[in-house]
Amino acid sequence: MTVPSFLHTSLISQLIKRSLYISCLGAFAIATTAQADTNASSPYIDLYQNQVNTNQANTNTASTVAAPSARIRSTQRITPVRTSNRPVATTSTAQAQAAQPQEPKTHVIRPVYNKAGAQGIDLLSGQLPQIPTPKLSVSDITYVPTIKIPQTQYGSEQLDVSLIDDFIAEISPHARHYPPNFNNVSQRYYSKLKLKELEEWLRPYADAPNASYDVLLRAAKLNGMGRNLDLGSDFTIRASTYVSRALTQQPDSAEANFLYGMMLSEGGGFNESKKYLNKAAAQGYIEAEQSLAQADLLSDRRGDALARLKRLQQQQPNNRQIQQQIALVENGKYYIWDLSQDN
Repeated sequence: MTVPSFLHTSLISQLIKRSLYISCLGAFAIATTAQADTNASSPYIDLYQNQVNTNQANTNTASTVAAPSARIRSTQRITPVRTSNRPVATTSTAQAQAAQPQEPKTHVIRPVYNKAGAQGIDLLSGQLPQIPTPKLSVSDITYVPTIKIPQTQYGSEQLDVSLIDDFIAEISPHARHYPPNFNNVSQRYYSKLKLKELEEWLRPYADAPNASYDVLLRAAKLNGMGRNLDLGSDFTIRASTYVSRALTQQPDSAEANFLYGMMLSEGGGFNESKKYLNKAAAQGYIEAEQSLAQADLLSDRRGDALARLKRLQQQQPNNRQIQQQIALVENGKYYIWDLSQDN
């Protein structure tokens, strides 16, 4: 079939126009899509742009800031949207933090609680501003020497009596003789509590049939002082029992003879006490001589007591305690151990 020339020309023209029309539609569609992509509203972009605008308004500069990472939180669900590939300028985290306003520093005082649950402030932690932290220093440190004694008479067991010996040395000037003489009521009260505790701990070892001399002697000292502190007749009985057993093991012991004689004398047995006190005094035990003077004084032999103390003073011219005892006798007192509290 032959197509007329004018129809052929018209058909070609229509095809060209339709092709151009379709091309224009395609270009328009592409341009519209690109514009839509460019203007797409993403929550991340909006939040970032708001942060940039805010920081630029605060600093009045054109510098860029870091993108809002985990600092910006949105409560609504965020759906990712394809965005254009425009570059985003960022700065370091330190610069971003420096650009943001700093919060004022505050001192937080954290309460502490003691064992009873009471609230307080720990001063050593430096929690209080403008208040210096207390500082402590120790200039004089003393240690209790370790002392071990045989536990039994023939055994090899050792007993640590470090605390007992330290306590006896501390309390003896106040409670070794009658009447006891303490600096204050509190010192007397706590000494009684400690004495009962230590005596109760040592008693099972002293009550053992094969208890050593050293154990018996310390038990006698503790119970003797307990008697002077009016802790009960049980202390008097135990003191006499322990020192008698110690003398059985070592009959010539100056200390054991003195302790037994002193207990008898201060308990009213003046005649019975002389045997033991003289035996200790013969070995140079000064305290036994003083106890003999006390026995003379309580037996209404004041002259004999004063003469004995003065002879003792000649042997011990620097002994201040003997000087005070002489003064007590000369002033009509009856107890030479009722000394001033600085002794």
